[in-house]
Amino acid sequence: MIAAVRLALLVSAVALLAGCGGAKVERLTVSVVAQHPHDPQAFTQGLLWHDGALYESTGLLGASSLRETTVDGEVVRFRPLARDLFGEGLALVGDELLQLTWQNGLLLRYDLATFEPRGSQSYEGEGWGLCFDGQALWMSDGSATLTRRDPLTFAALSSVVVKRGSKPVTQLNELECVDGLVYANVWKSDEIMRIDPKTGAVTAVIDAAPLRRLMGAMDPEAVLNGIAFMQSTGNFLLTGKLWPTLFEVKFVAQ
Repeated sequence: MIAAVRLALLVSAVALLAGCGGAKVERLTVSVVAQHPHDPQAFTQGLLWHDGALYESTGLLGASSLRETTVDGEVVRFRPLARDLFGEGLALVGDELLQLTWQNGLLLRYDLATFEPRGSQSYEGEGWGLCFDGQALWMSDGSATLTRRDPLTFAALSSVVVKRGSKPVTQLNELECVDGLVYANVWKSDEIMRIDPKTGAVTAVIDAAPLRRLMGAMDPEAVLNGIAFMQSTGNFLLTGKLWPTLFEVKFVAQ
């Protein structure tokens, strides 16, 4: 009897350990719905879609900017950053656009309608990606950690380590918050992670390599780095640093 109980406990423990790796990670890829022109000089760092307009943050010292464009690349508004600032992730909170800087430790706030500055706030470490889930901001810094921040004060509220199974996923970059999940591209790869921010678990890996094949040979620095969700259609807009094309895609089973 005792031996049977011990055996049952052992089986339960093994089953529990087997489940610790989390649910099965979906393998997805991109199905291209449309291709749109994109400024090949734009070093894209942050991307978002709002009310039929595309908002973009670009990087590089002396070339960083905040811009509004149509889906076909026509520039509607453009605001350059100071030459010593390197633009990074971008998020929309209410009527404000929030733009990270890479190593300047400075969050920039702008009026959505006018692009006029509304002040700035400081933070520690590097700024990479940024998105707003309707309650809080999520920020990446190039590591495997996502930091949850207050949208008003930008104070850090909590953090989570992103893991694919049991392995941390580093170099998380551009972020997009969609329906309680966070999508993050991995720097210098063609992969996008779909993340449950409550646990840090990767629930799907999206292979965006087909987009690079459509464009042919590219500059080594021209990496995937731009994710925007189109609420009205459920499609995503994807582009990259120095990409000549903005792709409208659906994520489908691989």
